[in-house]
Amino acid sequence: MKLSLRIWRQPDADTKGQMVPYEIEGVSEDASFLEMLDVLNEHLIAEGKDPVAFDHDCREGICGACSLVIDGQPHGPQAATTTCQLHMRRYKDGDSIDIEPWRAGAFPVIKDLVVDRSAFDRIIQAGGYISAPTGTAPEAHSVPIPKQDADAAFNAAACIGCGACVAACPNGSGMLFMGAKVSHLSLMPQGQPERRTRVLGMVAEHDASGFGGCTNQGECAAACPKEIGLDVIGKLNRDFRKAAVRAA
Repeated sequence: MKLSLRIWRQPDADTKGQMVPYEIEGVSEDASFLEMLDVLNEHLIAEGKDPVAFDHDCREGICGACSLVIDGQPHGPQAATTTCQLHMRRYKDGDSIDIEPWRAGAFPVIKDLVVDRSAFDRIIQAGGYISAPTGTAPEAHSVPIPKQDADAAFNAAACIGCGACVAACPNGSGMLFMGAKVSHLSLMPQGQPERRTRVLGMVAEHDASGFGGCTNQGECAAACPKEIGLDVIGKLNRDFRKAAVRAA
């Protein structure tokens, strides 16, 4: 395939960026989207030009590093997938594709398509952990957990922290990410000791990091590659209200 690309280029965080056009030929429909960018970068390097900087790691839909807005959609047009799992068979010869970084106040651009997502790390540090002692693993069924709770905790724990929810939200809110982390831990017995301090600390850090508030647009759940639902935000809000009342 021959494709026309428009890619956001920004040398550093302090320099104004812009969309730059590129033409690329010979793209295989079996290539992944990131492999297509690899080919483009090989051409740019061969021409003595600066390659396009973009995040990636496992390329298996696990790590959440690949963070691209493709034609206005976080992770591209294919539902419930990460950018690295998007393949060029979704496109046809002659297509034009716009590629941008996550757009959110809490995720400043570092270079080109790479953004700083350390705000997520700070939210986790503010309460996304448990105080259960480490050591020998307990027997698998020594702590009975209702299957409904176990399933809900597992679904919430599927969050890979990619930030697509923030990029999709018109307010730049991180509530779906934070709701997934709070729900995952609050449903497990091990997460009970810090349940109240966890949600208060994480919400405070969320706001301090510049994320916007949730107005129930639902774009976050639609963009989530792990299909985490809005119910985790409801659980977060309930836990926060209870914790705030007790702390008052």
